[in-house]
Amino acid sequence: MVDDQTGRTLAAASSLDGDVKKSIKGGGNIAAAKVVGKAIAERAKEKGVDKVVYDRGGYQYHGRVKALAEAAREAGLKF
Repeated sequence: MVDDQTGRTLAAASSLDGDVKKSIKGGGNIAAAKVVGKAIAERAKEKGVDKVVYDRGGYQYHGRVKALAEAAREAGLKF
């Protein structure tokens, strides 16, 4: 999560992060995307961020991209 006005990273999550990696069984699949989405939402909320814009980087909104966004929404982020 990046603040576009300052260019600073506010929060980040990856399937390679220690805590996240422990929660994932397997690699880059939809289940892993859900865990990462939940983690990024939790980390953003810790920083006081609850409203975001989701840039899918040109990828279609399905599969892992969709799973990550929906998990973040369920964890409390507003898009």
